[in-house]
Amino acid sequence: MTSPPNSAPVRSLPYAEFVAMMAFLSALGALATDAMLPALPIIGAAFKVDEPNRLQFIVSTFLMGSGFGQLVFGPLSDAFGRRRVLLAGVALYAVLSLVAAFSVSLKMLLICRSLQGIASASTAVLSRAIIRDRFSGSTMARVSSTIFIVFLAAPILAPSIGQAILLIAPWPAIFAFLALTAASMFIWVGFRLPETLPVERRHDFGLQPILDAARYVLSHPTSLLYMVAMMLLFGALLTYVSTMPQVFVDVFHAPSRMAPAFAGAAALMGIGSFTNVKIVERYGMHRISHIALLSLLCVSGVHVLLTLWIHESMLTFTLLQGLTLLFFGLSLSNFGAIAMQPMGKVAGSAASLQGMTMGLGGAVISAICGSFWHGSLALLPLSFLLLGALALICILIAERCRLFHNHYGAAHGP
Repeated sequence: MTSPPNSAPVRSLPYAEFVAMMAFLSALGALATDAMLPALPIIGAAFKVDEPNRLQFIVSTFLMGSGFGQLVFGPLSDAFGRRRVLLAGVALYAVLSLVAAFSVSLKMLLICRSLQGIASASTAVLSRAIIRDRFSGSTMARVSSTIFIVFLAAPILAPSIGQAILLIAPWPAIFAFLALTAASMFIWVGFRLPETLPVERRHDFGLQPILDAARYVLSHPTSLLYMVAMMLLFGALLTYVSTMPQVFVDVFHAPSRMAPAFAGAAALMGIGSFTNVKIVERYGMHRISHIALLSLLCVSGVHVLLTLWIHESMLTFTLLQGLTLLFFGLSLSNFGAIAMQPMGKVAGSAASLQGMTMGLGGAVISAICGSFWHGSLALLPLSFLLLGALALICILIAERCRLFHNHYGAAHGP
């Protein structure tokens, strides 16, 4: 794939286009995760997989690869600039999507998914770094939440897109769709995105600068604890995502209804992020995220009790998981902004560490939680409850047991 001209536009992108571009870049990873969900049983049959839980690895290996990849792309962008590294990552994502379409075994597919995840890390890391290059404080949280709303189109639409593709083509066509989407993003970024990291703010690339940046990130315990909290919550989310096909096959016996139920729950998460956009600069990201985390624990606790006491319907399951995701959205976007706030000097490396911690750690957590699936709906809300409680402990330590206190105002510069 040939790179567009390397000269960046003189003016910054208009705000609406910038938000859309960052959202679609971020969504490439989610699209590669969620579009696969309707195809998992079909892939299992095609490769004669005798243990259904093994199919969760199609999701978790991608996310593990993304976690490892995020450790690389941030330091690369700190040294060589955001734009060229981003273009290379998107091009690699497109190529690996095509390679995955020709997999002849589950093992080959899992290897391709791992490599595809590594490539997708470029979009996750660099979208956060580019946002941090341009914004800080509550303004950054507002921008992140706005992007998160657009980003949610991926989990809302991706299962339906995957299902629609399967109606007219075999499962490899989903990977062809991912390749086409990535190629479109390559062209858009190549011709429209200016470089956001000037030469004078770049660092030499090598082991020592990476270690120095890591020490700088690790020297902020509050930022580190918020990253761990994000990892725990993300692990709960991935447990939900990776077990959804089994929920609708084994429990509800209605796999065709998974996509609309998934979309309904994701839409509530979008409402949470939209609300955050409107109120974060007024009430502050600490106060909102702390209240949201406590609300998530309450809803998850109620949901666990209901799954143990009654035979839960598809409607109540979707509604309660949707409410959980609503508070998840309010928590996670603000936690990310809080963790990134002190990292302006090494935004790329910090975004890498944040993404690696959240992606790789979350994937490992979800693989462990998913292995306990034996047909009980209680697993999903219980995962959110226990992992959310651990996240709360991290926040309490970070804030010295003083919740709801805002530290940053609506700053606009880096």
